[in-house]
Amino acid sequence: MKVAPSILAADFARLGSELEKITNAGADLVHIDVMDGIFVPNLSLGIPVVEGMRPCTALPFDVHLMIARPKAYVRQFRAAGADGITFHLEAEGDPGETIDEIVRCGAKPAVSIKPGTPVEAVFPYLDRVAMVLVMTVEPGFGGQSFRADMLGKVRAIKERAPGVLVEVDGGVNPQTVKLCAQAGVDICVAGTAVFRAENPAEAVRVLREA
Repeated sequence: MKVAPSILAADFARLGSELEKITNAGADLVHIDVMDGIFVPNLSLGIPVVEGMRPCTALPFDVHLMIARPKAYVRQFRAAGADGITFHLEAEGDPGETIDEIVRCGAKPAVSIKPGTPVEAVFPYLDRVAMVLVMTVEPGFGGQSFRADMLGKVRAIKERAPGVLVEVDGGVNPQTVKLCAQAGVDICVAGTAVFRAENPAEAVRVLREA
């Protein structure tokens, strides 16, 4: 299992050193949550911050757009350094067109669904995306409790499209990651479990080897 620490849990006053910390700890990706205060009731970092972080690490940027109009910003986030771009099926616009835009600009396309969205909603797009992000909390805020009932979605996606990566985000820690592994999760997003650990390298190792 790959580990993608969520930058939301980092110290924003020390982003450069925080990125260096997780790079040295052996993280596989950097998960970057982008919130617009419309699609979700919170605001986070934007394009200039992603661009500023890009020289600080060679790790791939896994950019999760929790925004109302994702297609309108795909190219800007790609130019800022996004390697993979995830958008929500619940957002505005035609999902197929957004996937096409991500592919055109050279990033890996991914779709995400909230806990209340049935897994069947992603089925029409499984042959067009590299990854599906299954939210195991309501998107918008860090520190929420893991919803194990969402892992049924992971199993359903894996049964239908074994070659598509499945990522989970929300409440992942050394205990809940074991449930993720049993369900077939490929990538786990972990925020506080890595960034606030006394030994980030050990935290990454424990998550990966669960």
